[in-house]
Amino acid sequence: MDTTQILLSISVCVMVGLLMSRICKIFKLPAVTGYLVAGVLIGCFCLGQVNLPGGYHLGFAAKNFADVETLGILADVALGFIAFSIGSEFKMSDLKKTGKRVAIIGCAQAIVASLVVCGALIGLHFILLSATKQDLLPLPAALILGAIASATAPAATLMVVRQYKAKGPLTDMLLPIVALDDAVGLMIFAVLMGIAKAISGGNTGIVSIAVEPMIEIVASLLIGALLGFVLSELEKLFHSNSNRLALVISFVFITVAVTTLKNIHIGNVHIGFSSLLTCMMCGTVFCNVCECSDEMMSRADGWTKPLLILFFVISGAELDLRVFLKPWFVLIGVVYILFRCAGKYFGARFSSQLMGCDKHTVDYLGVTLFPQAGVALGMVSTVASDSVMGGTPVASTVRFVILFSVLIYEIFGPVLTKWALTKAGDITPKPANHSGRKKNPEHL
Repeated sequence: MDTTQILLSISVCVMVGLLMSRICKIFKLPAVTGYLVAGVLIGCFCLGQVNLPGGYHLGFAAKNFADVETLGILADVALGFIAFSIGSEFKMSDLKKTGKRVAIIGCAQAIVASLVVCGALIGLHFILLSATKQDLLPLPAALILGAIASATAPAATLMVVRQYKAKGPLTDMLLPIVALDDAVGLMIFAVLMGIAKAISGGNTGIVSIAVEPMIEIVASLLIGALLGFVLSELEKLFHSNSNRLALVISFVFITVAVTTLKNIHIGNVHIGFSSLLTCMMCGTVFCNVCECSDEMMSRADGWTKPLLILFFVISGAELDLRVFLKPWFVLIGVVYILFRCAGKYFGARFSSQLMGCDKHTVDYLGVTLFPQAGVALGMVSTVASDSVMGGTPVASTVRFVILFSVLIYEIFGPVLTKWALTKAGDITPKPANHSGRKKNPEHL
């Protein structure tokens, strides 16, 4: 895309996203659902087909999603700010009260979801193989999909919490668990990806299966902690809130930039970084070391609102509607969705009950963990670019199933999250005659 088309696409993304959020408000749906639907509308299958004079388009025209990928850097930066903000949930004062619960519940629900989906898809593999005599669901794909099932989307959850100003025991548990979920999901993915590659006949060893994933996690946490500490020290040099805000924003950009480094090797070991983990750790250290972190986090949240709208609209535009043309992938996707939801719900329910959480947390925590997007799509990209899996039926199966499930999760997931937080009492419904716009006393 040229400069004109890029600027036009960005402005259309924000405008259509805002308009759809107003429509969603009428039906009492979360704004994030409107942003995602807006992305589908301006994607290459809808408004992207509308031609303007000069060869320009209202949305994203390229059916190979090349136009959407051009704005991918904005989505990466937005995800960095989301992870940085979630990192503030790991305050030592709060973790002393809930740290053990968060760790056990966060690990339990991720592992249970992965095991349940693995079991269901392996069973489906043999059923389809017996019924059709075709390997429609390769065994390595079933294992990889089971690994991806552990991941939860922090962005959609955070947006719902912010929009409705959710506050209460369930919200206090939810945000740290969603943050921890990324680290657990990466480790599960690394292990099952290695096993899947071994089954596919790839030349894998202990380094690629166990060492490199652990190095990625540790390196991401160390780099994030270092950047968070440096940010806290530099903040002391400035007394203006606007200058402090500029410093925070610049450090999030720096952190995202560091995580894009790819060609780092020590001997035969490749060192990579997780953007989510690094930005999350940076935010964690900053909020625990800096005395004015709460105010800075609040200001940064306000500044990044247009960026977050762009992130969700772009995420919606990335959804490939052609998955509905492949009935076998839809069937596999439905099984994946149902069993992942069951794994998340019962894993969270039993572990929170074991840890003595209140009844509302036990009943509704699992529902708030249904959304899935960014981390799962990142794992799909890893599979597609892998030297063993890339270009194989395994990679295409994983891609189409996850794209289908993300489409369903991201549209209905925020709605269910809002419902669960409301039932738990963390969201207080506004009075029927309440207006978000403050009236001028002179007009009364």
